Amino acid sequence: MLSRRIVAARPLTRALVPAIAARPQFQQRRLASDAPTEVVENDPGMNGGYINPPPEKKSNRDPYGDYYFRQQRRNYGEPCHEDEDILGVLSLHDYNHFTPGWGAVLLGTFVASVFGLCGAVSLFYPDKISVPKSYEGGLEAELGGPQAVRARAHGEEVYWKH
Repeated sequence: MLSRRIVAARPLTRALVPAIAARPQFQQRRLASDAPTEVVENDPGMNGGYINPPPEKKSNRDPYGDYYFRQQRRNYGEPCHEDEDILGVLSLHDYNHFTPGWGAVLLGTFVASVFGLCGAVSLFYPDKISVPKSYEGGLEAELGGPQAVRARAHGEEVYWKH
């Protein structure tokens, strides 16, 4: 009885089978040569004769209209477009707040105002102290002796000598 169970388990035969045989038998491989030779643009039979309405974003419809299905702004029996998931109310909204030209005007105004502010600040903001601080004798002893970098002494044009 025990020997039948061991033979039925077949642990060695499964260990000897190569890993290649474990792949699924039916794999789909797509090649460039498998591409369709002709593309049909408007075939009325492609969707089974379904009348496809023109694409219209549901978010552009009147939100206060009397619809049968108010969340999707649809009426009863109204045919759906084949891309209804893209054209529905819960899809991304159209950005129609202003035109690209007006957006360029706003961006240009912002950039010009930032550069104008920088120019005004550079004209009127003092880059250096109006009266630089000077020390008597250049603080030679306080800063470490004759080899150290000195502070500015009275009457010198530069802060330190190289």
